Amino acid sequence: MKKIKCKFNINGNHKDLLIYEEKPLIYVIRDDYNLKGTKLGCGLEQCGSCAVIIDGEKKLSCNILAKDCVSSKITTIEGLSSNDNLNKVQDSFKKYNAAQCGYCTSGIIISLSALFNKNPKPSKKDILKSLEGQLCRCGSHSAVFKAIQNIIKSN
Repeated sequence: MKKIKCKFNINGNHKDLLIYEEKPLIYVIRDDYNLKGTKLGCGLEQCGSCAVIIDGEKKLSCNILAKDCVSSKITTIEGLSSNDNLNKVQDSFKKYNAAQCGYCTSGIIISLSALFNKNPKPSKKDILKSLEGQLCRCGSHSAVFKAIQNIIKSN
């Protein structure tokens, strides 16, 4: 396999990296940036644990080639907060304890953050669409929806 030089912008941190051409974005995030909040679940774009925001859109990083994200603005769960303050989705999840094992939580928070960045008062249909592909096996759904309602009320 051939290595190529790529420049990445993850959470505002710019790095020039020499990577294998076929390296998925999730491994740049986890290995080269040492950000562990983005999880590798299924590796098949079916669980949503690897969700990140790329140029304002939620994307699943497990099967996106890193080289295809050069010059993109990539935000992970670690990049949602600013000045040590949680974003509104993270804060509401904390307030409503909207996680159990936590494996899916970063992907769900990323999905909802991307949605609320575009639409501060989404419909139930919009919310459900944004959560498509976000698998939670622990059953924290009721707490997640309480956290979502809290966000909508505060907007």
